[in-house]
Amino acid sequence: MNRFKITELGRDVFWLRDAEREHLVRVLRLSPGDLVVGYDNTGREYTSVIDNIEDKSVTCRILSTDQPDVEAHTSVFVVAGLSKGEKMEWVIQKGTELGMAGLIPLRAKRSIVHIEGKKAQDRVLRWQKIASEASKQSHRVQEPEIFEVCDWKELKKHLPENTQWLIPYEEEKTQRLTSVLGTMKAEHPTAVIIGPEGGFEETEVAWAQENLGAQSVSLGPRILRTETAAVATLTLVLGHFGDIG
Repeated sequence: MNRFKITELGRDVFWLRDAEREHLVRVLRLSPGDLVVGYDNTGREYTSVIDNIEDKSVTCRILSTDQPDVEAHTSVFVVAGLSKGEKMEWVIQKGTELGMAGLIPLRAKRSIVHIEGKKAQDRVLRWQKIASEASKQSHRVQEPEIFEVCDWKELKKHLPENTQWLIPYEEEKTQRLTSVLGTMKAEHPTAVIIGPEGGFEETEVAWAQENLGAQSVSLGPRILRTETAAVATLTLVLGHFGDIG
């Protein structure tokens, strides 16, 4: 069944408006009587039947409610140094499929991309749309949060105080990610800080260690592209805590 993000939830019905309505009507060409699934970003999904299609909304009557066990049990966030559009979009799409809890776009010294103001807001809206579509495709019931573009000093305000911070760094020679994971707690959120195309400067890694308590880790002897490092690290963390594999 086709999946939709609920615009408004009632007692026995929900409504789809704007882009969700247009997709149902114009793209999928569904009709009253067709079955659909709606989700409301609280972990619940609703099997429903289309009752009525109007000019600005679609009314769906709820047949059953479920809370499927599809979300990761450990909250893992990706902090991604700003990179070229296609790479960020790929990380958001694949990260959503894998189960990341959210993504924070980070301004880094070696970022090729520099966006501010309205341009940054528009880019975040696009990234949110990509996360939403990937959530539907992967049958998630909670979309990952895509945060505003931020600087290093703003990172801490976005995540809980007990967040465990990891920063993969190509100059780290002694501490491997797999060994550090054994010291971490599944009940605490984890944030992985991934560098842009040019990687992080040494001063940035030092700042993260001093101000966030981040642990610098190695992903192995080979240098990975930024998008590869993001997905590989996310997969290893989720796998360690039993959410993949």
